[in-house]
Amino acid sequence: MTDKIQLLDSITDATTTTAGQIVVSGSHGGMYPAAVASDAGARAVLFNDAGIGLEQAGVAGVLALADTGMAAAGVDCQSCEIGSAADTLANGVISVVNTVAETLGIAVGTPVDTAVSLLENAPMPQGKLPPYPEAHQSVHIGAVSVELLDSASLVGPQDSGKIVITGSHGGLIGGNPARAIKAPVRIAVFNDAGFGKGNIGISRLPALEVRNIAAVTVSCLTARIGNAKSALETGVISALNDAAQAHGAEIDTPLAAWLTTLG
Repeated sequence: MTDKIQLLDSITDATTTTAGQIVVSGSHGGMYPAAVASDAGARAVLFNDAGIGLEQAGVAGVLALADTGMAAAGVDCQSCEIGSAADTLANGVISVVNTVAETLGIAVGTPVDTAVSLLENAPMPQGKLPPYPEAHQSVHIGAVSVELLDSASLVGPQDSGKIVITGSHGGLIGGNPARAIKAPVRIAVFNDAGFGKGNIGISRLPALEVRNIAAVTVSCLTARIGNAKSALETGVISALNDAAQAHGAEIDTPLAAWLTTLG
């Protein structure tokens, strides 16, 4: 296998060493992760398809990268753990292929390790995706203030004690509980990314329960992954931890309807 492969549990871990590399990422394949891979100068990239989800948000970036000349593909969330590049490489199976990757012989059903070998022939992209800024805004839902963050990477000390809706998947990055969330928020919301292998897409929830942080996921079929506003507007709760249940959260309840009951 090529020595020009980089394993990144999150594409946000990309550095100057990513340039020219074939990247196997644990991130979802939405527009923001794709823009990060493009800006980092990756040669080719594989993302988790995150259940594909509403309006194909989980692979929108995979498809868009074809416009830059970058080979990219989505990996079936049921075949490997989202947030784990190593498991993606070892066990992943391709589910979505962009037009550049197709020309290299990569197809739906191709094992990731085979796809990586085929990507050795990938051309360097001739363009880049435009920057895709992640939104961060405060809104009021009923009597409560809510922070909308398209990525959990934007959470910081300023969000301590707040209700935070993220567009990120609910899987532990690299299986590390310390990366579940970066501040002691009151309530955290994530996208379930299709639940995925071993229900990895909701694995932040028990990790946050240990920290006494209420947490829920919304179904990827009801909200666009990578878009916190979408989670608030149309998201329906698909999983929760005990702390969230104690706050009245229930599965199959619209997220916004639950939040309006909080004081």
